Amino acid sequence: MLKQVKYRLSKFTASAALLSLELIIILISFFGSFVIVAWIVRRTFFLKKENLDFKVFEYFTRFVSDGTTRFMQFITIFGSHNFLVPANLALIAYFLFIRKHKWYSIKIPAVAITSLVLMFTLKTFFNRQRPLVPLLEQVGGLSFPSGHAFMSFSFFGLLIYLAYKYVDRKWLKWSMILFLLVFIFLIGISRIYLKVHYASDVMAGFSLGFMWLVMSIWILNKFEKKSIKKVIVPVVQIEEPVNELTPKN
Repeated sequence: MLKQVKYRLSKFTASAALLSLELIIILISFFGSFVIVAWIVRRTFFLKKENLDFKVFEYFTRFVSDGTTRFMQFITIFGSHNFLVPANLALIAYFLFIRKHKWYSIKIPAVAITSLVLMFTLKTFFNRQRPLVPLLEQVGGLSFPSGHAFMSFSFFGLLIYLAYKYVDRKWLKWSMILFLLVFIFLIGISRIYLKVHYASDVMAGFSLGFMWLVMSIWILNKFEKKSIKKVIVPVVQIEEPVNELTPKN
């Protein structure tokens, strides 16, 4: 009995320590992202300094080739609405009909829709024009923050969260997380390579996407916990009178 108590206590302590470490990493990343966005906004919109963006363009020029361009065109598709809309719908359907997890079928569209609204609001507010000389062709819309970077971090970041929570095998979990992080990074790089976004647009898009994803998950988890409590409390209240009326032997 004592051994079992000690085992459970040590397991709880280890879990609490891991949770604390996770929370510290998330908080540091969140405030680090905020600092990056603040630095970019100050430098780009208040000080009007864009030399770093043009240096990054110049750096990527040395890698331009037909093969690399085709690869970047392929990668950039995964950050567009042409991919993300059906991908979100497929994920909703998975949790609605296969896993039958009601709350994730709510969380996924909530994150996607609020991310989209926030992205367009920020684009309209900052009103930054796209680079004047794209590698292939001019694209419409505004530049800051990068929608591909923002939305890809929101969607693939959510997949990272799900993999971390639900994939049991450590090697598979961390392989998926690493792959998704690299994939998100490549989507951002593709926008800079194709010269449809400045590097500062992509950095801000990643940072804002991460911040909004963390906030969205935190808020939605709070709502989920409250809804569970509302269901459990009435059930307990109904069961108690029944127990009282049960004849005692």
